[in-house]
Amino acid sequence: MSQDLNGCSSERTDASAPVMLVTGSAKRIGAAIITAAHSKGYRVIIHCHRSIEDATILADQLNACRANSALIVVADLSIVNDDSALDLFVQNIMDAFGQLDVLIHNASRFYPSPLGQITHAQWDELMLTNAKAPLLLSQALLPYLKQQRGCIVSLLDIHAQDRPFSNYAVYNMAKAAHRMMVQSLALEMAPDVRVNGVAPGVNILPDANSDQAIAEAQQQNIIASIPMQRVGTPNDIAHAVLYLVQANYVTGEMITVDGGRSLTLAGGQV
Repeated sequence: MSQDLNGCSSERTDASAPVMLVTGSAKRIGAAIITAAHSKGYRVIIHCHRSIEDATILADQLNACRANSALIVVADLSIVNDDSALDLFVQNIMDAFGQLDVLIHNASRFYPSPLGQITHAQWDELMLTNAKAPLLLSQALLPYLKQQRGCIVSLLDIHAQDRPFSNYAVYNMAKAAHRMMVQSLALEMAPDVRVNGVAPGVNILPDANSDQAIAEAQQQNIIASIPMQRVGTPNDIAHAVLYLVQANYVTGEMITVDGGRSLTLAGGQV
């Protein structure tokens, strides 16, 4: 298949090419994973909730690169709370390309929940996106992944074990649950479907105008604590994800991609 300097093919997408779904993939790390997989010949399904404009731009770019290779599905992950809505979502996924080979759990919410101010709404949202939705989506899509002898890769966090963020108790708990999900499903889905995780450190900073924003002074303290002395990139995560997708004898593993930060990090730091 011939390619131009941007990695774009002049040919149409192979109808037998594997299919990857990445949740929360309109931008940032999710978009990097989608783009990296697409460059390797995957057909890709871009999931988003509110970032429809970003998802459309990304899909248009990928389809211009290789026709009929990228589609969008729009859904709030709270669909997992409604069996009929979840069934419809699964049907939309399978209608896209007729198969599913790889499921990437990337969608996540991240914000503080200081003790004394924790609300039911925070608990519900953080547990939903970081634990409940990945589990129930994995369960719902298992029959199709099993048909392809496919795999699941979850985006975790270096703080999901032993080194919790201060003031982020609910997020810490949710990511710890997600980490245990990876190990549990790796056992239960074997040998047909492999399940692994990637634990980023600081591979992208939150948007400055979001509720996840980190102050400039705190950002500099974080960078100073990283042995590699720099923030990682979304592509660093994408490369690790693609390795796990292709590593046919690896399951139940967590790859840390943090520039060495977890070697020096004590619990309580952000």
